[in-house]
Amino acid sequence: MKMIIVIVNDQDADTLTSSCTHAGFRVTRVASTGGFLRSGVVTMLLGVEDPQVDAVIETIRKALPSKRREKRATVFVVPVAHYEQV
Repeated sequence: MKMIIVIVNDQDADTLTSSCTHAGFRVTRVASTGGFLRSGVVTMLLGVEDPQVDAVIETIRKALPSKRREKRATVFVVPVAHYEQV
């Protein structure tokens, strides 16, 4: 299992959330701040099985295509040692 952490600007968060949920992925959104100007960003958490990682990244790329040379999302994929819903 993997945890995908996606950091996007506020204005892109709704678009990405909608795209991910339509593709069948569950998303947890956390409001956060960061960057040079401390602008609003959203951190999104997606827990997926290993084979789904590429599909999530492709969903992100389609939902948020690059504008000129500007990248619109920062994505981290980290292993999950234990997962449990209580």
